[in-house]
Amino acid sequence: MIDAELVSNPQATGNMRWYVIHAYSGMEKSVKKGLEERINRSGMPEKFGRILVPSEEVVEIKSGQKSVSERRFFPGYVLIEMEMTDESWHLVKNTPKVTGFVGGVRNRPSPISTAEVTKIMDQMQAGVDKPKPKTLFEVGEMVRVKEGPFLDFNGNIEEVNYEKSRLRVSVTIFGRGTPVELEFGQVEKM
Repeated sequence: MIDAELVSNPQATGNMRWYVIHAYSGMEKSVKKGLEERINRSGMPEKFGRILVPSEEVVEIKSGQKSVSERRFFPGYVLIEMEMTDESWHLVKNTPKVTGFVGGVRNRPSPISTAEVTKIMDQMQAGVDKPKPKTLFEVGEMVRVKEGPFLDFNGNIEEVNYEKSRLRVSVTIFGRGTPVELEFGQVEKM
């Protein structure tokens, strides 16, 4: 979930700036947790601010059941608000599953702009406010019905309703196009 305070104030505080850390893909949350623990043990929490794994919520339909899961915008990357010193740089760089910083020179990474952080926050908030479907359908696209009374029929999408997770598909029955209402989980792209 996204921190409401973070959305309202993506601006870094004091001497802190936002930096991007490269981590092993799929290990972003573990890196965040590891950083939080190391920062607390280090005796220099005043040099660190917020840590962010940019992600959004997506709606999946499996076996007719809707489930909400999380999808990362930038797999393998973590944002951290910090004051860049030799000590803080070493703490982050030597955290397990961190491969380094993005941008700048070898031992002096460059911060990202507040505008970039704001854009990421806006994307995250939009994903929380209205989760996106995992599979996107488009009008005119061909699909195959994979369950229900029209099993194995092919058809063209005539209308997509993301709010209800439903499609209107024109399937050919006895030589005539017939509109049929189906749920996202009842069809697959061809």
